[in-house]
Amino acid sequence: MITFTTGLLLLVVGYFVYGSFVERVFRPESGRTTPCYTLRDGADYIPMPTWKVYTVQFLNIAGTGPIFGALMGILYGPAAFLWIVLGCILGGAMHDYMSGMISIRKNGASLTEIIGGELGRRCRVVMLVVTLLLMICVGATFVMVPANLMSTLVTQFTGAGDSHLLWVVLIFAFYLAVTVFSIDKIVGNVYPVFGFALLLMAVLVGVGIFFQAGDIPEITKAFTDHYPVRTTPLFPGLFVSIACGAVSGFHATQSPMMARCIENEKYGLRCFYGAMVTEGVVTLIWAAAAIKFADAFDISSLAIAPDFGADLSTPYGKLLAILTNGGYSNMDPGLLVNRLCGDWLGNVGLVLAILGIVAAPMSTGGTAFRCARLIIADFTHYGQNTLPRRVLLAAPLFVVAALMLAMKFDVLWRYVSWFNQVLATFTMFSISHWLLCRSRADRSLWQWTWMIAFFPAVFMLAVSSGFIMIAPEGFTLPYRVGYPIAGALTLLMVALYLWHARAGTAAPRFSDTERN
Repeated sequence: MITFTTGLLLLVVGYFVYGSFVERVFRPESGRTTPCYTLRDGADYIPMPTWKVYTVQFLNIAGTGPIFGALMGILYGPAAFLWIVLGCILGGAMHDYMSGMISIRKNGASLTEIIGGELGRRCRVVMLVVTLLLMICVGATFVMVPANLMSTLVTQFTGAGDSHLLWVVLIFAFYLAVTVFSIDKIVGNVYPVFGFALLLMAVLVGVGIFFQAGDIPEITKAFTDHYPVRTTPLFPGLFVSIACGAVSGFHATQSPMMARCIENEKYGLRCFYGAMVTEGVVTLIWAAAAIKFADAFDISSLAIAPDFGADLSTPYGKLLAILTNGGYSNMDPGLLVNRLCGDWLGNVGLVLAILGIVAAPMSTGGTAFRCARLIIADFTHYGQNTLPRRVLLAAPLFVVAALMLAMKFDVLWRYVSWFNQVLATFTMFSISHWLLCRSRADRSLWQWTWMIAFFPAVFMLAVSSGFIMIAPEGFTLPYRVGYPIAGALTLLMVALYLWHARAGTAAPRFSDTERN
């Protein structure tokens, strides 16, 4: 409990201390007119109250990410607590804030346009492909989760046959509405309700942690890989499993969406950095609750497959058994959410669980498709001022997502997480370059501030390279081969970035609107 409680306190302190420092680095200007007024179009550029921007931003970046990622990440052990706290404060929240604020300075530009402006046209095209794949994977993933649950609940309570296909169609219809209608309609009015439900569930579960049976491992056991079966090792597996609660490139795709709605730059800290810290708190709560619940769980109540292979005397083995229904199904974090909420919170918990693993992923899935539409529109300069134009760009995205539904959830989730971290890497290199160019253009600014994004970018580059080399979803190379290749690739990419940064800042290229 000491590690968990300390982690919560550090996240709060991190918001006020490091968050304020990051804000001073960016230097927001309250007198500057934001894009929601200068480019107001009645669809994507619309002023929204600050509390709505914060709540929508939180729900957009959260969904089931801080729940499902935490449940799979804590299998590695208490190192997950350390990654959530430090990753969130030093990496994820800075990444979300800077990407949102830079987007404001660039008139609400999408992430791929920001990356292209900082790292060049080739990176822009590559990141366009990566980002669209990520958005579609997120959308497909967050069709599978709520559709599976709703189909199961209908069968359980009514005895009706399989209704999975019906729920898939209904969820896709909801996503299409979120994608094409003006942002103040469904997103601005419905999402805050979903966000409140997700926060309420986290608060109630967080309170339960202090009163329910079971132990939470302390940080002193952090540097051992506790995963109960052989899989991708702690480095880089942990840092890919827990993405949304620490560092996630997906968030930087959502920040520009709210950059088009925020009314004043001075609200950026609470809306971007604050939303990410809130997600870090939610992730920490679910990681601690999952391992505590598993520690006290009566494993005899669960049928175990003969070839399960995990040590059921440890909380990590028990947790894996709950997540996989004793080894008889693919990993499904919704199984634990249902059990935990029902046991700890009763009927109220079951209702909140349904909201948490139905409403939350549907909100993120919807805005993933919306973001993909905006990215394509920015890339092609295809106007989005009418509904038919928005539908035309959105339709192909849903076709590709429907084809992805044949993939297993855990495999699809790992690809989502890897794309997340690749995108986060390029986003932080772009932030670093933006800060470096600005400091070269204005010698009155701190000259070293670009490093607050550079070092997290290098770390995430090592994580992404390592994962794709040794993971089953990647090249599955032996560790003695995969790690050196990943290290060499990391050094090469860093050298290319530094060369590009030196060449790109030889002549400051800031426009007056960006600098002033």
